[in-house]
Amino acid sequence: MKITFKLFATLQDLLPADAVKNAVVIEVANDASLNDIIDRYRVPRELAHLVLVNGIFHCDTDRDDRGILKENDVLAIWPPVAGG
Repeated sequence: MKITFKLFATLQDLLPADAVKNAVVIEVANDASLNDIIDRYRVPRELAHLVLVNGIFHCDTDRDDRGILKENDVLAIWPPVAGG
């Protein structure tokens, strides 16, 4: 199935070269977990601080669950940020 994968801030450099505006459409297995995708794109798990699927937060204990993602979902990840 296809989903949109977005990385923000310092993580955006981990996206493929064809990414546009921090996003790329990717093909994933129907039973892919969030951590499967995080690992596939070499996002250090400790830097996957804010993980949202269609705007809904998923904590680190849920990221190995299967069946969270559906066709055309948007997976967005932000690193921890500091400052003001």
